[in-house]
Amino acid sequence: MKRYYHQVLVLFFLISASSLAQAQNQISGSITDGETQDALPGVNIAVKGTVLGTVTDASGKFSLTVKQLPVTLMASFVGYRTEEITVSSPNDVINLKLNPSALLGEEVVITASRVEESQLKSPVAIEKLDIRAIRETPAPSFYDALENVKGVQMTTSSITFKVPNTRGFNIPNNFRFVQVVDGVDMQAATLGVPLGNAIGPTELDIESVEITPGAASALYGMNAINGMANLITKSPFLYQGLSIYQKTGVNHVDGIDYDPSVLTETAVRYAKAFNNKFAFKINASYLRATDWRGNTKTDQNPNGTAGTGNPSYPELNVADHPAYDAWNKYGDDSGSNAVTVSGINYDGVANQSFVVRRTGYWEKDLVPGKVDNIKVDAALHYKIGSNAELSYSYRFGLLDGLFQRGNKIQLDNTRVQNHKLELKGANYSIRSYVSLENTGDSYNLKPLSDNLDLSHLSNNAWRDKFKASLQGTLNANPDIELAEAMRIARAAADAGRYEPGTYRFDSMKNVIKGINNWDHISAVPTGTSSGGAKLHQMSRMYHTDAQWDLSKKVKFIDLLVGADLRVYEIIPDGNNFVDFKRPVAERNTPLEDGSYGSNVHYTKYGFFTQITKTLFNEKLKLFGSLRLDHNLEFNPKINPRIAAVYTVAEKHNFRASFQNGFRFPSLFEALSFVNNGNIRRVGGLSYINEGLNYLDNSYTLASINTFNAAVNADVKAGLTTNDAAFKNRALLQNTNLSPTRPERINSFEVGYKSVLFNNTLVIDIDAYTNVYDGFLGQVEVAVPYLADATGKYPDPAKQVEVGTDDAVISMLAANRTPRQVRYRVYTNAKQKYKNYGSSLGVTYNFYKKFTISGNVNYNNISKNKEKDVFVTGFNTPTWATNISFGNREVITNLGFNIVWRWQESFLWESPLANGSIPAYSTVDAQVTYRLPAIKTSVKVGGTNLFNNRYIQYAAGPTIGGLYYVSVTLDGLLTK
Repeated sequence: MKRYYHQVLVLFFLISASSLAQAQNQISGSITDGETQDALPGVNIAVKGTVLGTVTDASGKFSLTVKQLPVTLMASFVGYRTEEITVSSPNDVINLKLNPSALLGEEVVITASRVEESQLKSPVAIEKLDIRAIRETPAPSFYDALENVKGVQMTTSSITFKVPNTRGFNIPNNFRFVQVVDGVDMQAATLGVPLGNAIGPTELDIESVEITPGAASALYGMNAINGMANLITKSPFLYQGLSIYQKTGVNHVDGIDYDPSVLTETAVRYAKAFNNKFAFKINASYLRATDWRGNTKTDQNPNGTAGTGNPSYPELNVADHPAYDAWNKYGDDSGSNAVTVSGINYDGVANQSFVVRRTGYWEKDLVPGKVDNIKVDAALHYKIGSNAELSYSYRFGLLDGLFQRGNKIQLDNTRVQNHKLELKGANYSIRSYVSLENTGDSYNLKPLSDNLDLSHLSNNAWRDKFKASLQGTLNANPDIELAEAMRIARAAADAGRYEPGTYRFDSMKNVIKGINNWDHISAVPTGTSSGGAKLHQMSRMYHTDAQWDLSKKVKFIDLLVGADLRVYEIIPDGNNFVDFKRPVAERNTPLEDGSYGSNVHYTKYGFFTQITKTLFNEKLKLFGSLRLDHNLEFNPKINPRIAAVYTVAEKHNFRASFQNGFRFPSLFEALSFVNNGNIRRVGGLSYINEGLNYLDNSYTLASINTFNAAVNADVKAGLTTNDAAFKNRALLQNTNLSPTRPERINSFEVGYKSVLFNNTLVIDIDAYTNVYDGFLGQVEVAVPYLADATGKYPDPAKQVEVGTDDAVISMLAANRTPRQVRYRVYTNAKQKYKNYGSSLGVTYNFYKKFTISGNVNYNNISKNKEKDVFVTGFNTPTWATNISFGNREVITNLGFNIVWRWQESFLWESPLANGSIPAYSTVDAQVTYRLPAIKTSVKVGGTNLFNNRYIQYAAGPTIGGLYYVSVTLDGLLTK
């Protein structure tokens, strides 16, 4: 990989050397406000069709050197209309006036088609936040402001970790939504998703954000089938000087989850250009806060005791029934820490059985609560003549926070960094970057909780203590309520366990957090632990992409071509990722050199071309693109897109598009091999299944749970266990899975966008329908074995075939015995899924600078008649809306903005937790006062002003109000 990367660097410099040119003509001028005649400092001056540009100084003046004349200059500034002027001679006097404008509908975007175009005439829906919108948002950061963008659903796992999504099928680890910063994919490779904005731009360096809702894989490939966000930073040539940002806030004001806590964020940016030839910038920021707390006590067993193996005792259907499984508690789930307490005499009936789960630990006791995020980035830019710019950039992020996959992961000192080298011309670009990931001191909350309990007592020892106390209490107090007897028995069994808040608890927690093995201990002396919870993942992602606009070379069409190559390199850790060339029984065992085998590579490449053509005096614009993507684990895939935009009377733009897209399984979906207690989470590639047979010789966990509940009921009615098992064998569902294949989407979209009433009213509406084929998800299965399995890898010779009598017997109490092996498998759904929706956005500049805007979003999914092998989890409210009202300058230098946001209740389904998410609404507001004389602005604001506590997903944190003051000093140390 290093050799490959060095070759790319050499290629860059060879191209750069061939582009050298000497500039010869100097032009200069000044820019003023068309209304006040005041000089305008900081105006962007660009030479059209080149990479040349500069900014006006404090007096509104500029100078620029070009190779040849004539040239066309474009002058742009936030809050003003962009103007163009042609310069034919260095003696031309350039005194340009910019007129203030609401700028409604005049935005230029690049993400929709990979080339600059008017947002009004984009072939697909696209939303944009520019510098002004970012400054005016009441959200505490520009990234939080994405939640107010039309069509965007934001999922908050942590103050430091938020994930956007569009158009349904939302999950906290969203593999289907891509986020790039200046062309660099921000994902942490082994985790598979971008970590919010943990290594992205600071508040001071962000120039704009463009969001494409819906499939974008026809042009961008990889995983962009739900949408993508493109974060664009400030050029050091155009935005120079020193900038400082300080935000101080407070959350947890109600004291319910924490005492009121201070949030602080500091950022610094410095940029400098020399002779408009060389420039650099450096950014640094630090955030520290008390995180939102997940502390919801909702029972994960929605059917009460009927779903837990205790159907005959409705009096146990209370918060502390023996199989209680809370959303934000771990170790109380239906995994290896559930036991069967049998032989109990109660209420005149002998030999009764109860399913009981270990007590576990609340999330708040397992995570530190305080989070930090450090970000540093730097860039060097060099202009090679007028047609090329060479740049190198580096980013580093260090963060804490909660991340959710199948379980909750506490990210602790997680480090992600990337290096990028890019050569960009007026009509081409080529970039190469490498991303490096190290999860630091991170750990998994479920094995941490499981192993804390098991370090106290083995499951069998705990069960015996529980049983003895329960029977003794029932014998001594015949009239006692069963629920109370259960509570007494739990207290007796838990006596001596590691209690949160004690030194003993903290010491054992730290031991387990440091062990890179999620296996569960079974029977060891009290006070020891061989199982761990450490998340130790390291990976490298190498990426190169290039595109070339051939429109000036091909006269009758606009032609764009491009290609990309991506290689993931995983360092096996023996717990999450392994060397599959090693025998199954040895994959989790280190070699003599301490490694776990050879590094694993996962390679993808692609090519694309796009053709556009305008007809009928530029009223009709047609788009056609074709992309080929090849992941070496699968057959090549073709992604086409066709689109059309028709403009009526200049202001009315109708659009329609159809595209096909593929998503290759992420690293974790394809290649994971995690031993999480007696559940192994495995990727879906066929060679991982070899020797394990979970694809073609297993039962689904859902059917096993149904089977066991029915067996328990029949045993209670008097049948023997074996007779009850054979009676209910038809309830067991043979999984019969196929190896994982890429997920596919067919997407159709129509839309309309217009600017009316002298550019004061913008209307944007779109509607879509998607069909997912081969939807990727997880299903839990159990492989039957004839005898008790010993060790991690039972003898394959003892595996029995599903459907046989031995297989039926092996499924008895399958969650609580090693007579089978459980797997959580990434696989494809067997049915197709269709979702559809629409969104409407309106912005109205109704009086002077007063603006009201809002959007309403509708998303839904068609119901299939038959159940699939797993629940896909649409996880999206049917209706959501927000409305904002503001004025950026209600009086001189004083502006405000208010946002109201609402979404209705919806069902959340995931491997971790299921349940209804209540509807909620919030009000955000800010007031900003600018002090131009000292280049300072002060913003006072708050989100969720009325502190309406809400959650965004099952087992997610409870979010309250956040109130802040921020001070920004911008453009210091400039001429």
